[in-house]
Amino acid sequence: MLRVALSHLSTHFSRFVAIGLAVMLSVAFLSSTLMVGASTQATLAASLGEAYSKADLIVNAGPSGSLRQEAVDAAASAPAVKDSYAERSATVMFTAAGEGQYGKIRSLAPAIMEPSVLSSGAYPTSANEAAVDVKTANRFGLHAGSLLELQGPDTGQAGGAPSSAAQSGAKPRTAVKITGLIQPSNDPFSAGSPQLVATPGTVVALGDTGAGYSRLQLTLKPGQDTAEAKDYIGRRLDAAGVEGATVQTVQEKVTASVAQMTGGQDLLTTALLAFAGVAILVATLVVANTFSVLIAQRTRELGLLRCLGAGKAQIRSSVLLEALLLGFASSVLGVLAGTGLMAALIAWARTTPDKAFATLAVPPSAIIAGLVAGTVLTVVAAMVPAKAATAVAPLVALRPAGDATVNNRRGRLRLWFGLAALAVGAPSLVLGAMANMLPLAMLAGTLSFLGVLLCASLFVPPLVAVAGRLAAPAGVPGNLAAVNAVRNPGRTSATAAALLIGVTLVTLMMTGAATARQAFNTLLAENYPVDMTVNLGGGGSSGGSSAPAPGKSNDPGAAVEKVKAISGVEAAVLLRPVGSIPGTGSPTDARTVYAISSDDAARILRDKELRPAPGSVYLPAGSKTGKTTISTQGGTLTLDSVVLRSMHIEPLVDSADGAKLPAGEIPAGNSTVWLKLGDNLDADQLQGIRKHVAAAFGVPDAHVSGAALERVTFNSIIDVMLLVVTGLLGVAVVIALIGVANTLSLSVLERTRENSLLRALGLTKGQLRGMLAIEAVLVAGVAAVMGTSLGVVYGWLGAKAALGPMGEVVPVVPWLQLLGVFAVAVVAGLLASVLPARRAARLSPVQGLATA
Repeated sequence: MLRVALSHLSTHFSRFVAIGLAVMLSVAFLSSTLMVGASTQATLAASLGEAYSKADLIVNAGPSGSLRQEAVDAAASAPAVKDSYAERSATVMFTAAGEGQYGKIRSLAPAIMEPSVLSSGAYPTSANEAAVDVKTANRFGLHAGSLLELQGPDTGQAGGAPSSAAQSGAKPRTAVKITGLIQPSNDPFSAGSPQLVATPGTVVALGDTGAGYSRLQLTLKPGQDTAEAKDYIGRRLDAAGVEGATVQTVQEKVTASVAQMTGGQDLLTTALLAFAGVAILVATLVVANTFSVLIAQRTRELGLLRCLGAGKAQIRSSVLLEALLLGFASSVLGVLAGTGLMAALIAWARTTPDKAFATLAVPPSAIIAGLVAGTVLTVVAAMVPAKAATAVAPLVALRPAGDATVNNRRGRLRLWFGLAALAVGAPSLVLGAMANMLPLAMLAGTLSFLGVLLCASLFVPPLVAVAGRLAAPAGVPGNLAAVNAVRNPGRTSATAAALLIGVTLVTLMMTGAATARQAFNTLLAENYPVDMTVNLGGGGSSGGSSAPAPGKSNDPGAAVEKVKAISGVEAAVLLRPVGSIPGTGSPTDARTVYAISSDDAARILRDKELRPAPGSVYLPAGSKTGKTTISTQGGTLTLDSVVLRSMHIEPLVDSADGAKLPAGEIPAGNSTVWLKLGDNLDADQLQGIRKHVAAAFGVPDAHVSGAALERVTFNSIIDVMLLVVTGLLGVAVVIALIGVANTLSLSVLERTRENSLLRALGLTKGQLRGMLAIEAVLVAGVAAVMGTSLGVVYGWLGAKAALGPMGEVVPVVPWLQLLGVFAVAVVAGLLASVLPARRAARLSPVQGLATA
């Protein structure tokens, strides 16, 4: 039967083109989605993990915030360690081009582990030399050979033990020579500020001499097991008496960084796992449906082979061999197509400056899974119809096959299975979504959708009949189309099922992506509620200089009105201090409390739920719960503590409570201004706004800070991932169109004699083409409406199951996109009928009636 299978594949090649495309595109969808997960991690490693991209393990400091020498020695001397990089860092201030600016300086790593990329010049090799990032150099007119005076931090404001320089009231100063320019960092935690690299001695001179290392990076010797080395180094740290230090792989560190920025939830990985599950569902359902229809069309041909002497086993072997060859060849093309698609999407993303860190990763799992899934699914899809063709006598197989309706045993069995799947799957899906149980929701969603497909013949034909009333104005072709669409429920359901699968899954992913986008925005708003902060006094917890800046505006209110006119600034609010509370550092440390009205909070804060109410003080994450006492020189006020999820906000009270505290004890210069910025600003625009705001208030740029840059960078990471997912939606649409074209073409071929009889009774060629087109549009329209409705429900419940642990997930329906999907589905149904209708119209009635 090998010769029969090969002969059939070569002789009827055109018959297999459609199924080959369906398999190829399904595999491309599956492989691409698996590549999304790997590319996500690679992209995150190129942004969040850029600082340790060349390491194998990272040793993080414990509660003290720094690593002591004994920790470095214990980890770096482990037998499995090849190289180590003990990083020192410090915050520095400098003045260039007449502007004051805060930046971060870190020690240069060994050449093999240095994460930065040199753009021009050279790395520093001796004391009082440094390299600076290109953006900062361009902004301040720096180049190789420029001199820059760096001023170390005031260690007293960091909560640590002050150095001798800090105790004497002086801050360390060092003049450095710029030796080279490095590419700017993509890490959202540092991308918004100048980045400098210097020798360890220079960093020590600028920082707190008593401080330890900020991080230790390790590379392992070839052949070392990462998990074993991690465990061994952890035990060495414990034995050395190092408390709180942790050892992580680079992947674990990236995941922890994502969780830190998203309120403790690794949402990107969770969401992408859900998309991978959807991809598998697409491949399974579309391939099985399309291939089953194709094999069912050959039932009579297979019956004829049996009449000529072929046995049941030979027939099954021939069909399965065809499926194996076709599935493997199509899977290879699918993997190549998926890789090309991902490469194109990543390359397009990288053309945008703020997404230049997008990275393509093609894991072996994506290739292997694509080849195995496409081949196995094609073979499995061919088993059922092949078995059905050999389960009856050869002469019976030559007769027209009966349809699976509720009036025969096969139809009733399918209906009962479908109803059972719906009865179990639908409630389980709701339960999984409400309980945030993603595995249960995915399994239940698949089961319930399978139930919908099995029950399709029960409700699709009646819906098409109702829609058929819209075709009445078309006359005879319209009336015939409405009747034909419901005369054979099995055929109508099979035609609708192909498009129903595609539209449902495309709508599911669109709704899920839109809901996930909204959920990410909500989470970012909770963690970064204030876009930009202007510290007018430089004291308190905001971390600026304690001395007022020269040229500071004497009228903050007038400056606020001036700032509101800056392009990109949506709102600005002046917050005046009303008291202080104990800080998180030394007992003498205090944090300033600011008052804000509910109306101002609504205008300025990203977090829509953060509206201060009387009787409570709102504290940043990590603060103590219970009662909090706000103190002034004239008295105290005790309020209930509300601990927020954000660490990036000052303690707040409602204006009514602020009025109860005696005013005037805290210098007015300690006032703070909060700004809300536009949503579509890039990093360069934010830097420009920062400069204009600083000029309006007469303060150095260093006094203008905020989370807007971090939000923009992290949003860029999310946008890259959603861009790739959106590209995959196009693949799913094409898969659905292939399925529709397959089923409609086979439907028309099955009705050759029927259509010829209509021609013999007087139906013109134009009327025949019109009838088939209207019929296709009716079926496609009903399938599109059903698929859109199901996809919205599945998309929201899936997003709720995947993202529910982070908080409330609000359904988002992308109406414009869904209207586009509906239009594409209807047009696809119309186009899918063109070639079959043309073929049917060109066939003479006599030839058609003579068809066996």
